[in-house]
Amino acid sequence: MKLPHAVVMMLLIIGATAFLTWIIPSGQFERLPAGPVVPGSYHSVPKERSLSVFLVPRKSTGEIAYPAGPAAAASAIPAGMVKVAALITMIFFIGGMFGVLTESGALESGVERLLTATRGNVVLVATAFMIVLAAGSSFLGLISEYLVIIPIALVVAERLGKSALFGTAMVTIAAKIGYLTSVTNPLALAVAQPIVGVPVLSGAGFRAVTFVTFLPVGIWYLLRRSRSDVLVAAPAPDRTSRLSARHVMVLSALALSVVVMLVGVQRLAWESQELAAMYIALAAAIAVVGGMSSREASQAFIKGMQGMVLAALLVGLASSVEIILRNSMILDTVIASLTRSVEGRSPVIVANLMMFIQMVIDVFIPSTSGKAAVTMPILGPIGHLAGVSGQVSVQAFLFGNGLMNTLTPTSGMLLAYLATGKVTYGEWIRFVAPLALVLLAMCSAALTIAVLIGL
Repeated sequence: MKLPHAVVMMLLIIGATAFLTWIIPSGQFERLPAGPVVPGSYHSVPKERSLSVFLVPRKSTGEIAYPAGPAAAASAIPAGMVKVAALITMIFFIGGMFGVLTESGALESGVERLLTATRGNVVLVATAFMIVLAAGSSFLGLISEYLVIIPIALVVAERLGKSALFGTAMVTIAAKIGYLTSVTNPLALAVAQPIVGVPVLSGAGFRAVTFVTFLPVGIWYLLRRSRSDVLVAAPAPDRTSRLSARHVMVLSALALSVVVMLVGVQRLAWESQELAAMYIALAAAIAVVGGMSSREASQAFIKGMQGMVLAALLVGLASSVEIILRNSMILDTVIASLTRSVEGRSPVIVANLMMFIQMVIDVFIPSTSGKAAVTMPILGPIGHLAGVSGQVSVQAFLFGNGLMNTLTPTSGMLLAYLATGKVTYGEWIRFVAPLALVLLAMCSAALTIAVLIGL
């Protein structure tokens, strides 16, 4: 049975979220100025359910909460688009840059040379791709930056005679396993570890073991599932030809941009806005060194942006779900209810329950840093009382976050990956669900070991 179109599915999720705001009681935690919640501070907030609230949006306060009616749910959509406007802009400019890159012909020529050098070895190409991408996610925290890689992966997959699903999965599985293990991922660890009182980046040895254990499983799964995924490879123009001088300059500019991006993100605290500016500059540089006219480059840029409309829209729609939950003040109620299930159990059970709680909360808060700020101040002390160390609490957070971000339809970035790769959500779930179950079992085993060895 086919799932609805991705946009329809997100609208249905928004509608279901609005419906829940009428059923689930409202409440909130007190929060520190920096953002983390105060453990034990949850208190309920009276909720008004009336026809006037159903018809006219009302803003919740600390004294009274209002559920989301049709008008409130609808207004959350543009609000979600505004909230992630910088990310949406970056997605559009990534598409524009790749439109110019594709028009230059350098990408296709570069891929042809790569496949010539590897003799079209699917195992070698996929393994090398996934190791590099997973390392970038695990050590540097790269995830949204990989949107720029998916069009390259699609071209590689096409030349190997594989489907768009193979190319998209090659990037997505590697990125998600990298985030799942997060050996030195600063975006996750710099927020989660200080909250539970452990040094930032400590415990990297254990996480490195999970990285070298989990990643081969992901690579093996992709290659095994794609055995029957043999299409007719796209005809190559001439695999013996050399790259032209202009193509070499274009690909060199692309490689240099990767270095600039890494330095900007890691050293200069670049975010979506700065990265979007970089992609504009890169598109202009490609057009100049590629010998393209201004008209050709402009048309290619616009065409590339058009191809990213769905990805950008899905990111905005996913953001609106969290806005509805927060405005109706039911998000903290869900978190408080889940954390009560952890109390009074053995350390091994508590550690695994914490992972499952993080998986559930990830549906409502896909943001890694946002989820850490909300959940770690609560789960950390509960874990400590049960004999679970802060390090293991962080590990449970990383596993729950990484696992569910591979599946949840409220993850704007996952939907952007799939939209960029021209893969439907239904196709993705059918493909990745068995791998997710295997990784879930491995994560549970790793948490059990971490508790038993006193991590």
